[in-house]
Amino acid sequence: MRTMLAGKIHRATVTEANVDYEGSVTIDTDLMEAADILPFELVHVLDIDTGARLETYAIEGERGSRVICMNGAAARLVKKGDKVIILHYRSVDEEIALSGFKPHIALVDQNNDLISVPNPLVT
Repeated sequence: MRTMLAGKIHRATVTEANVDYEGSVTIDTDLMEAADILPFELVHVLDIDTGARLETYAIEGERGSRVICMNGAAARLVKKGDKVIILHYRSVDEEIALSGFKPHIALVDQNNDLISVPNPLVT
């Protein structure tokens, strides 16, 4: 088995940070689907502005809201306005990994509107 990048939301803008929430990152449902992220799935958040990296889980935000909200302790590391990359990984059989496995990559603009979502060859 190989651990492969399964999907990412690239260069999203954090719209909110709520330190009083119990934890996680809230992501617009449209963006989650574009990057193939499931509710409560482990995600890695990479802050382009500060270099901070953290693990948390994704929760669904309102569809069409373009929300990216850092919750709980993560809100101390990643602030409103920061640019982030949100990643998730999948374990796949080596044969699949070597046969053209491609991640779901959701590119967004400064308003978190989808620019493009290339179709992966294998999911």
